[in-house]
Amino acid sequence: MPKKTSLLRLVGRLEALSFLILVGIAMPLKYVAGRPEFVKWTGWFHGILFVVYVAFVLAAWQRHRWPFIRPFLLGCASLIPFGPFLLEKRLAQWESK
Repeated sequence: MPKKTSLLRLVGRLEALSFLILVGIAMPLKYVAGRPEFVKWTGWFHGILFVVYVAFVLAAWQRHRWPFIRPFLLGCASLIPFGPFLLEKRLAQWESK
């Protein structure tokens, strides 16, 4: 049976995916096709997911009593494309301890 994915990792994946859609699809459509509405809606969705992700990171920090560097790295990872995907395996290890 496959391992259960934590809610934090699931939200991280969704947040990272929404960021990639915003930067890779919506922004080019805004500037190349003159369709700013794609950025408006994708940006709102990404913003909500970002806030939820940060809330989950802070909750995990408190629940697992992690050192400050872990939520700091997770927060920094959310600011770059593919960031949460890059820390996915490490996050699974941190959550299992």
